[in-house]
Amino acid sequence: MSSTSLLVQAFSPFPSLTLTLPSDTPVASLYAHLRGRYPSLPANLASSLTFSTHAGQISHPDATLASLHSHDEISTSSFVTLRLTPSLLGGKGGFGSQLRAAGGRMSSQKTNNNDSCRDLSGRRLSTLKEAKKIAEYLESEPQRLAAKSEAQKAKLEALERKLGIENPGPSASGSKLSDLPVLDKKRRFDDTEYLEQSREIVDNVKNAVSVALLKKRKKNKTDGNGNEAPPAPEPALSAVGA
Repeated sequence: MSSTSLLVQAFSPFPSLTLTLPSDTPVASLYAHLRGRYPSLPANLASSLTFSTHAGQISHPDATLASLHSHDEISTSSFVTLRLTPSLLGGKGGFGSQLRAAGGRMSSQKTNNNDSCRDLSGRRLSTLKEAKKIAEYLESEPQRLAAKSEAQKAKLEALERKLGIENPGPSASGSKLSDLPVLDKKRRFDDTEYLEQSREIVDNVKNAVSVALLKKRKKNKTDGNGNEAPPAPEPALSAVGA
């Protein structure tokens, strides 16, 4: 019975493994032979490990070593090289699907801000939007003024009803309205005597304050030199008649 030398390139941390087996040995029993030669190989990974050629073709479990000669250019009739690789676990609901879902949510929430762009005339879109808002504001100015006037009128009517003032009808004369004082009318104050007295009082107060400050300054200076300063004259305040 012919034999075949087998070179298996294992995964980290295991090195390359060599083994000589009969040519009719099936691929399904290779791992058992390898564990018999190298006991450090894990036994619980036997179902998740696959043997493949250098070309990447996965060997069928029922295939023999002799049938692998034509599947690999490196292999010969008495020498076969295989790779021992673990299966990569994964499936639906993994990290990739979660990442794609998060990306979809982020793209749906993204807003396109084109205010810094320009139109064909060279004007920025933000400027056009502001001009449009101002035009709409000016266009609605009469409506706002009318609404404000109506609100003030309603407030005045409510105040009149609260005070018991009757609202005259359209047929009533305007004599009652003319008797009411005009509150918002500006009037000129022409009492010159009162103005003169007010200015005189303000000037006397200023003079009295100035004399008091000067007297205090001289007193402090006298206390420092040991000499007594002459008393300052008392300010005369003019009496203001009622």
